[in-house]
Amino acid sequence: MVLRALISPALVQWSFLVCGSLGFVLLWQAAKLIDRLWWHPRRLERALRAEGLRGTSYRFLVGDVIDYERRSKEARSRSMPLRCHNIAPLVAPLLHDIVREHGKACICWFGPYPKVTISDPEQTKEVMSNKFGHFEKLKFPALSRLLAGGVATYEGEQWVKHRRILNPAFHLEKLKLMMPAFSTCCQELVSRWTQSLGSDGTYEVDVCPEFQRLTGDVISRTAFGSNYAEGARIFQLQSEQTARILARVKKIIIPGYLSLPTRNNRRMSEINNEIESILLNLIGERMQAMQEGENTKNDLLGLMLESNMRGTDENGQCISGMTIDEVVEECKLFYFAGTETTSILLTWTMVILSMHPEWQDRAREEVLGLFGKNKIEYEGFGRLKTCR
Repeated sequence: MVLRALISPALVQWSFLVCGSLGFVLLWQAAKLIDRLWWHPRRLERALRAEGLRGTSYRFLVGDVIDYERRSKEARSRSMPLRCHNIAPLVAPLLHDIVREHGKACICWFGPYPKVTISDPEQTKEVMSNKFGHFEKLKFPALSRLLAGGVATYEGEQWVKHRRILNPAFHLEKLKLMMPAFSTCCQELVSRWTQSLGSDGTYEVDVCPEFQRLTGDVISRTAFGSNYAEGARIFQLQSEQTARILARVKKIIIPGYLSLPTRNNRRMSEINNEIESILLNLIGERMQAMQEGENTKNDLLGLMLESNMRGTDENGQCISGMTIDEVVEECKLFYFAGTETTSILLTWTMVILSMHPEWQDRAREEVLGLFGKNKIEYEGFGRLKTCR
């Protein structure tokens, strides 16, 4: 009798209502997840094929990620034949086969996201120069937050504003002013190699990490001027961050996984927080110095902050410039976009020169004949023919 009094009809009805609502929410979320991981990719696949694009078929959740990693491991286990310039089957074996089978414009799958590869130069130029919003950039907010955002992820007016602010840093006159930094970094590298020569006058060196260190040093000096030591720390942290993120994305793509408190995710958050802390300190010190009348030093950070200070009001509110958070993201992007691309190009150049020693001799004779033992100056580059 007591139990019957406690469990009133109203309480029972309320319990059914709560359970029903919870069940509805769970079903709704499950339906959204299924749509995101199955129906939406299938609709995109049909739309892309209707436009004449061919490629691999979507596989639930994984796409081509597992095949990509398997084929890459197989390729890395083989050595490249000497004097072979065809590196595509070794660097990107799956993509190479997809392009060869399905054409220069084809589809593959990064988890549930379609990736359209365009290898025709004219089509690539059209996509890169399009200003009408027909080609949207694929966005991964979690990855951008941990690695780099900036102008590479923006669209429309925001992209135009950031390009307008950043362009002056890459004008020819500004690049000429950075030549001493380039020269210093290269001289330090050559000096370190020279000091390592053995008694027989030879020294075996793995050039890939050496060039990664070189490009990190160059970017640190040109981005932060005299504070390049702090910049070097950013380079080290971003190298670790890139390795961790690449290891993660090579596995099954699960939406929201990067938000889970795993040990790897926590470490990536710690790295990102340290990078942003270093950048905020550098930005604060530079802004204070500029407010006291110091010049911009013609490095990337100084040029961005100068533009940012012109675009804020007396209360520090952004009018047409960049916010401090946006400056941080552009600095992160400058490192990420500059280090790997340049170091890989230099490494491949050394590989090609090793395959063709006669071109080494021609290039060395030209440089020594033109500059001798003097420092290389920008004006002399125009007279180079072999090394151009």
